[in-house]
Amino acid sequence: MSDQMTSSQTEEDFFKARNKALLNEVQHFLDPDEATLISFSDIKKLLRPDGEVYKGMQVVPVKLIIGSEGRYQDFDNRFFPKSLHLKNRWEHIDMAHLNDIDLPPVSLYELGGVYFVRDGNHRVSVAKARGVEFIDAEVVSLQSEIKLHPGDTFKKMTKQVIEYEKRVFYGETGFGDVTDYWCLDFSTTGQYDVIYNHILTHKYFINMNQTEEIGMDKAIMSWFMTVYLPVIKVIDEQKIMKSFKKRTRSDLYVWLIKYWDELKQKFGCDYSLDDFANSYLAAYKKRSVLQRIINRLKGKKLKNTLEKTK
Repeated sequence: MSDQMTSSQTEEDFFKARNKALLNEVQHFLDPDEATLISFSDIKKLLRPDGEVYKGMQVVPVKLIIGSEGRYQDFDNRFFPKSLHLKNRWEHIDMAHLNDIDLPPVSLYELGGVYFVRDGNHRVSVAKARGVEFIDAEVVSLQSEIKLHPGDTFKKMTKQVIEYEKRVFYGETGFGDVTDYWCLDFSTTGQYDVIYNHILTHKYFINMNQTEEIGMDKAIMSWFMTVYLPVIKVIDEQKIMKSFKKRTRSDLYVWLIKYWDELKQKFGCDYSLDDFANSYLAAYKKRSVLQRIINRLKGKKLKNTLEKTK
Protein backbone atom coordinates (compact mmCIF):
# COMPACT_ATOMS: atom_id res chain seq x y z
CA MET A 1 0.00 0.00 0.00
CA SER A 2 1.41 3.40 -0.98
CA ASP A 3 2.05 6.13 1.59
CA GLN A 4 -0.72 8.23 0.06
CA MET A 5 -3.24 5.39 0.28
CA THR A 6 -2.14 4.60 3.82
CA SER A 7 -2.54 8.24 4.85
CA SER A 8 -5.99 8.35 3.31
CA GLN A 9 -6.97 5.14 5.10
CA THR A 10 -5.75 6.34 8.52
CA GLU A 11 -7.64 9.60 8.12
CA GLU A 12 -10.79 7.68 7.24
CA ASP A 13 -10.27 5.37 10.23
CA PHE A 14 -9.87 8.32 12.60
CA PHE A 15 -13.03 10.09 11.47
CA LYS A 16 -15.01 6.86 11.65
CA ALA A 17 -13.86 6.41 15.25
CA ARG A 18 -14.51 10.05 16.12
CA ASN A 19 -17.99 9.96 14.58
CA LYS A 20 -18.78 6.93 16.73
CA ALA A 21 -17.74 8.93 19.78
CA LEU A 22 -19.97 11.84 18.74
CA LEU A 23 -22.92 9.51 18.11
CA ASN A 24 -22.34 7.86 21.46
CA GLU A 25 -22.42 11.26 23.13
CA VAL A 26 -25.69 12.19 21.41
CA GLN A 27 -27.30 8.87 22.35
CA HIS A 28 -26.45 9.47 26.02
CA PHE A 29 -27.16 13.20 26.22
CA LEU A 30 -29.68 12.63 29.02
CA ASP A 31 -27.07 10.78 31.08
CA PRO A 32 -23.61 11.82 29.78
CA ASP A 33 -21.81 9.79 32.47
CA GLU A 34 -22.76 6.62 30.60
CA ALA A 35 -20.58 7.71 27.67
CA THR A 36 -17.66 8.91 29.78
CA LEU A 37 -14.36 7.06 30.08
CA ILE A 38 -13.70 6.14 33.69
CA SER A 39 -11.01 7.99 35.61
CA PHE A 40 -8.51 5.73 37.37
CA SER A 41 -8.18 8.28 40.16
CA ASP A 42 -11.94 8.10 40.82
CA ILE A 43 -11.90 4.30 40.89
CA LYS A 44 -8.90 4.28 43.20
CA LYS A 45 -10.74 6.56 45.66
CA LEU A 46 -13.79 4.33 45.36
CA LEU A 47 -12.10 0.98 46.01
CA ARG A 48 -9.30 2.19 48.30
CA PRO A 49 -6.85 -0.61 47.35
CA ASP A 50 -4.49 -2.03 49.97
CA GLY A 51 -1.28 -1.88 47.95
CA GLU A 52 0.23 -2.51 44.55
CA VAL A 53 2.27 -5.29 42.95
CA TYR A 54 4.37 -5.08 39.79
CA LYS A 55 3.18 -7.85 37.46
CA GLY A 56 5.55 -7.16 34.56
CA MET A 57 4.77 -7.94 30.91
CA GLN A 58 1.40 -9.55 30.17
CA VAL A 59 -1.00 -10.09 27.30
CA VAL A 60 -4.20 -8.27 28.28
CA PRO A 61 -7.69 -8.57 26.72
CA VAL A 62 -8.47 -5.19 25.17
CA LYS A 63 -12.12 -5.43 26.25
CA LEU A 64 -11.00 -5.28 29.90
CA ILE A 65 -9.33 -1.87 29.46
CA ILE A 66 -12.06 0.47 30.67
CA GLY A 67 -10.40 3.70 31.80
CA SER A 68 -7.41 5.98 31.91
CA GLU A 69 -5.20 7.65 34.48
CA GLY A 70 -4.79 10.97 32.72
CA ARG A 71 -6.61 11.05 29.37
CA TYR A 72 -10.15 10.01 30.36
CA GLN A 73 -11.57 13.27 28.99
CA ASP A 74 -10.09 12.73 25.52
CA PHE A 75 -11.87 9.45 24.78
CA ASP A 76 -15.39 8.11 25.29
CA ASN A 77 -16.25 5.01 27.31
CA ARG A 78 -15.33 2.78 24.33
CA PHE A 79 -12.01 4.62 23.85
CA PHE A 80 -13.11 6.33 20.63
CA PRO A 81 -11.40 9.75 20.22
CA LYS A 82 -13.58 12.75 21.08
CA SER A 83 -11.40 15.58 19.77
CA LEU A 84 -9.58 16.59 16.58
CA HIS A 85 -6.40 17.37 18.49
CA LEU A 86 -5.90 13.59 18.86
CA LYS A 87 -5.87 13.11 15.09
CA ASN A 88 -2.12 13.18 14.28
CA ARG A 89 -1.03 10.85 17.05
CA TRP A 90 -3.98 8.52 16.47
CA GLU A 91 -3.25 8.27 12.74
CA HIS A 92 0.44 7.51 13.35
CA ILE A 93 -0.56 4.56 15.55
CA ASP A 94 -3.12 3.41 12.98
CA MET A 95 -0.52 3.61 10.22
CA ALA A 96 1.78 1.34 12.22
CA HIS A 97 -1.03 -1.22 12.40
CA LEU A 98 -1.60 -1.01 8.65
CA ASN A 99 2.11 -1.54 7.99
CA ASP A 100 2.44 -4.37 10.55
CA ILE A 101 4.94 -2.38 12.62
CA ASP A 102 5.38 -3.62 16.19
CA LEU A 103 4.51 -0.99 18.77
CA PRO A 104 5.86 -0.70 22.33
CA PRO A 105 3.67 -2.29 24.99
CA VAL A 106 1.18 -0.06 26.74
CA SER A 107 1.42 0.58 30.48
CA LEU A 108 -1.62 -0.37 32.57
CA TYR A 109 -2.97 -0.45 36.10
CA GLU A 110 -5.08 -3.47 37.04
CA LEU A 111 -7.71 -2.91 39.72
CA GLY A 112 -10.77 -5.01 40.46
CA GLY A 113 -10.11 -7.27 37.47
CA VAL A 114 -10.17 -4.46 34.90
CA TYR A 115 -7.45 -2.20 33.49
CA PHE A 116 -6.69 1.51 33.27
CA VAL A 117 -4.15 3.11 30.93
CA ARG A 118 -1.08 4.72 32.44
CA ASP A 119 0.62 5.24 29.08
CA GLY A 120 -0.59 4.31 25.59
CA ASN A 121 -4.11 5.73 25.36
CA HIS A 122 -3.88 6.22 21.58
CA ARG A 123 -2.60 2.66 21.11
CA VAL A 124 -5.55 1.30 23.10
CA SER A 125 -7.96 3.51 21.15
CA VAL A 126 -6.70 2.29 17.79
CA ALA A 127 -6.70 -1.31 19.00
CA LYS A 128 -10.35 -1.02 20.08
CA ALA A 129 -11.33 0.69 16.82
CA ARG A 130 -9.65 -2.11 14.84
CA GLY A 131 -11.21 -4.88 16.90
CA VAL A 132 -7.88 -6.11 18.28
CA GLU A 133 -8.57 -8.66 21.02
CA PHE A 134 -5.28 -8.64 22.95
CA ILE A 135 -2.51 -6.15 23.58
CA ASP A 136 0.96 -6.38 25.15
CA ALA A 137 1.13 -4.44 28.40
CA GLU A 138 3.33 -3.74 31.38
CA VAL A 139 1.01 -4.14 34.36
CA VAL A 140 0.93 -2.85 37.92
CA SER A 141 -1.81 -4.52 39.96
CA LEU A 142 -3.58 -2.81 42.88
CA GLN A 143 -5.06 -5.10 45.51
CA SER A 144 -8.82 -5.14 46.11
CA GLU A 145 -11.40 -7.77 47.08
CA ILE A 146 -14.03 -6.10 44.90
CA LYS A 147 -14.27 -7.24 41.29
CA LEU A 148 -15.54 -4.73 38.74
CA HIS A 149 -17.44 -5.50 35.56
CA PRO A 150 -16.28 -4.13 32.18
CA GLY A 151 -19.09 -2.16 30.58
CA ASP A 152 -20.44 -0.81 33.87
CA THR A 153 -20.66 2.94 34.37
CA PHE A 154 -18.97 4.63 37.31
CA LYS A 155 -22.41 4.99 38.89
CA LYS A 156 -22.99 1.23 38.74
CA MET A 157 -19.51 0.58 40.13
CA THR A 158 -20.23 2.94 43.02
CA LYS A 159 -23.45 1.06 43.76
CA GLN A 160 -21.57 -2.24 43.64
CA VAL A 161 -19.00 -0.99 46.16
CA ILE A 162 -21.74 0.29 48.49
CA GLU A 163 -23.48 -3.10 48.33
CA TYR A 164 -20.17 -4.81 49.13
CA GLU A 165 -19.59 -2.49 52.11
CA LYS A 166 -23.11 -3.21 53.37
CA ARG A 167 -22.60 -6.99 53.15
CA VAL A 168 -19.33 -6.69 55.07
CA PHE A 169 -20.84 -4.42 57.75
CA TYR A 170 -23.93 -6.57 58.31
CA GLY A 171 -21.92 -9.78 58.14
CA GLU A 172 -19.17 -8.74 60.57
CA THR A 173 -21.31 -6.87 63.12
CA GLY A 174 -24.53 -8.90 62.99
CA PHE A 175 -26.34 -5.55 62.83
CA GLY A 176 -29.44 -6.94 61.09
CA ASP A 177 -29.87 -9.86 63.45
CA VAL A 178 -29.50 -7.57 66.49
CA THR A 179 -31.83 -4.78 65.34
CA ASP A 180 -33.95 -6.54 62.68
CA TYR A 181 -33.31 -3.41 60.60
CA TRP A 182 -32.06 -4.07 57.07
CA CYS A 183 -32.52 -0.63 55.54
CA LEU A 184 -29.30 1.01 56.70
CA ASP A 185 -28.55 2.18 53.16
CA PHE A 186 -26.26 4.86 51.75
CA SER A 187 -25.77 6.59 48.42
CA THR A 188 -22.02 7.10 48.88
CA THR A 189 -19.16 4.83 49.86
CA GLY A 190 -17.34 4.74 53.19
CA GLN A 191 -20.42 5.46 55.33
CA TYR A 192 -20.61 2.06 57.02
CA ASP A 193 -17.21 2.81 58.57
CA VAL A 194 -18.70 6.04 59.91
CA ILE A 195 -21.62 4.13 61.46
CA TYR A 196 -19.27 1.57 62.98
CA ASN A 197 -17.25 4.36 64.60
CA HIS A 198 -20.47 5.94 65.92
CA ILE A 199 -21.38 2.62 67.57
CA LEU A 200 -17.90 2.21 69.07
CA THR A 201 -18.01 5.76 70.45
CA HIS A 202 -21.48 5.10 71.89
CA LYS A 203 -20.20 1.88 73.47
CA TYR A 204 -17.23 3.71 75.00
CA PHE A 205 -19.38 6.34 76.72
CA ILE A 206 -21.84 3.74 78.04
CA ASN A 207 -19.01 1.67 79.50
CA MET A 208 -17.63 4.71 81.32
CA ASN A 209 -20.54 4.38 83.76
CA GLN A 210 -20.63 0.59 83.95
CA THR A 211 -18.89 -1.73 86.38
CA GLU A 212 -19.03 -4.47 83.77
CA GLU A 213 -18.38 -3.67 80.11
CA ILE A 214 -21.34 -4.23 77.79
CA GLY A 215 -20.87 -6.33 74.66
CA MET A 216 -21.08 -5.20 71.06
CA ASP A 217 -24.62 -6.53 70.54
CA LYS A 218 -25.99 -4.43 73.42
CA ALA A 219 -24.02 -1.41 72.20
CA ILE A 220 -25.47 -1.79 68.71
CA MET A 221 -29.03 -2.04 70.04
CA SER A 222 -28.53 0.89 72.40
CA TRP A 223 -27.12 3.09 69.63
CA PHE A 224 -29.93 2.04 67.28
CA MET A 225 -32.72 2.79 69.78
CA THR A 226 -31.33 5.88 71.51
CA VAL A 227 -29.33 7.59 68.76
CA TYR A 228 -30.21 6.44 65.25
CA LEU A 229 -34.01 6.05 65.49
CA PRO A 230 -34.59 9.40 67.26
CA VAL A 231 -32.66 11.16 64.49
CA ILE A 232 -34.63 9.26 61.83
CA LYS A 233 -37.85 10.28 63.63
CA VAL A 234 -36.86 13.94 63.33
CA ILE A 235 -36.00 13.44 59.64
CA ASP A 236 -39.44 11.91 59.02
CA GLU A 237 -41.37 14.40 61.15
CA GLN A 238 -39.72 17.36 59.48
CA LYS A 239 -40.06 15.80 56.01
CA ILE A 240 -36.42 16.56 55.35
CA MET A 241 -36.20 13.81 52.72
CA LYS A 242 -38.30 15.93 50.36
CA SER A 243 -35.30 18.22 49.95
CA PHE A 244 -32.86 15.33 49.43
CA LYS A 245 -34.72 12.94 47.13
CA LYS A 246 -31.56 11.27 45.83
CA ARG A 247 -30.29 10.55 49.34
CA THR A 248 -31.26 7.98 51.95
CA ARG A 249 -32.39 8.41 55.54
CA SER A 250 -29.06 7.04 56.70
CA ASP A 251 -27.27 9.62 54.54
CA LEU A 252 -29.27 12.30 56.32
CA TYR A 253 -28.52 10.76 59.71
CA VAL A 254 -24.75 11.03 59.14
CA TRP A 255 -25.09 14.55 57.75
CA LEU A 256 -27.33 15.79 60.59
CA ILE A 257 -25.17 14.30 63.34
CA LYS A 258 -22.04 15.85 61.86
CA TYR A 259 -23.44 19.36 61.54
CA TRP A 260 -25.50 19.16 64.73
CA ASP A 261 -22.28 18.50 66.65
CA GLU A 262 -20.66 21.51 64.95
CA LEU A 263 -23.62 23.73 65.80
CA LYS A 264 -23.69 22.55 69.43
CA GLN A 265 -20.05 23.58 69.73
CA LYS A 266 -21.02 26.98 68.34
CA PHE A 267 -24.35 27.60 70.12
CA GLY A 268 -24.04 25.31 73.14
CA CYS A 269 -25.28 21.85 74.07
CA ASP A 270 -28.86 23.13 74.47
CA TYR A 271 -29.10 23.51 70.68
CA SER A 272 -31.40 20.56 69.96
CA LEU A 273 -31.64 18.46 66.83
CA ASP A 274 -35.21 19.67 66.43
CA ASP A 275 -33.96 23.26 66.40
CA PHE A 276 -31.54 22.33 63.67
CA ALA A 277 -34.13 20.39 61.64
CA ASN A 278 -36.68 23.19 61.98
CA SER A 279 -34.39 25.41 60.00
CA TYR A 280 -35.24 23.26 57.00
CA LEU A 281 -38.83 21.97 57.28
CA ALA A 282 -41.60 21.45 59.84
CA ALA A 283 -44.19 18.67 59.50
CA TYR A 284 -44.97 15.15 60.58
CA LYS A 285 -44.49 11.89 58.79
CA LYS A 286 -44.92 8.42 60.21
CA ARG A 287 -42.98 5.47 58.89
CA SER A 288 -45.27 3.92 56.29
CA VAL A 289 -46.42 0.32 55.99
CA LEU A 290 -44.68 0.20 52.60
CA GLN A 291 -41.34 1.12 54.18
CA ARG A 292 -41.76 -1.68 56.73
CA ILE A 293 -42.47 -4.15 53.91
CA ILE A 294 -39.37 -2.96 52.02
CA ASN A 295 -37.32 -3.39 55.19
CA ARG A 296 -38.51 -6.99 55.59
CA LEU A 297 -37.83 -7.82 51.92
CA LYS A 298 -34.35 -6.31 52.10
CA GLY A 299 -33.69 -8.22 55.30
CA LYS A 300 -34.72 -11.52 53.73
CA LYS A 301 -32.61 -10.89 50.63
CA LEU A 302 -29.52 -9.83 52.57
CA LYS A 303 -29.86 -12.75 55.00
CA ASN A 304 -29.91 -15.16 52.04
CA THR A 305 -26.81 -13.49 50.59
CA LEU A 306 -24.95 -13.70 53.91
CA GLU A 307 -25.89 -17.39 54.28
CA LYS A 308 -24.46 -18.14 50.82
CA THR A 309 -21.15 -16.45 51.64
CA LYS A 310 -20.60 -18.36 54.90
